[in-house]
Amino acid sequence: MRAKKMTLAALVLTAGLSLTACNGDGDSNAGGASKDSGASSSSSSDSGSGGDNASNSSSDDTSTEAAKGSGTGSGGGQVTTGNCKTANLEFGTAHGMGEGDLMVSLKNTSDTCSLKGFPGVDLRSEDASGPLSAERSKVSAPAVVLNTGETTRFTLHTPPKKDGDDGVYVSAIEVTPPNETHSKSLSTDLNLPVGADGEVFVDPVGTGKQ
Repeated sequence: MRAKKMTLAALVLTAGLSLTACNGDGDSNAGGASKDSGASSSSSSDSGSGGDNASNSSSDDTSTEAAKGSGTGSGGGQVTTGNCKTANLEFGTAHGMGEGDLMVSLKNTSDTCSLKGFPGVDLRSEDASGPLSAERSKVSAPAVVLNTGETTRFTLHTPPKKDGDDGVYVSAIEVTPPNETHSKSLSTDLNLPVGADGEVFVDPVGTGKQ
């Protein structure tokens, strides 16, 4: 009878110890799991946020580069097919095939631009009381697009001076490109007969020998 009581007491003590051990392990695991879970969650959240930021940054950079890369022309500046400006044109002269003909060249030194129409041409001479303005010929005006470095031309027609006749020496001409208000003075050496008014004509830009 005594042995049975001791056995029951031992069983109760053993069960108590086992229960205490189980409860201790459970608390430790729960605490560890909670800490690990929190760290894992935080890490996962930070990683996800960083990924989104990297993606957004990449997208923004791409959009910015696309904006910068658009609208540039062959000359490194802004693309434009607007009228060529006098300041962006390099002028030159050469005598043409016909007597009294003067070829005037216009070279584009800036971004792409366009020319269409007749240039204004005034002939200046110390022998005349004032400038002589060239009249427009009946030649049709083509549309001319000049990329950077390209050249176009027009022809100025003047009547030849006859031997023995008094002439008018023209030392310079002032050229105003179509649809422009600024002119360029060019040196020349033309001899016109007296009373050449109405006999000096200019062709539109882009016609004749190019």
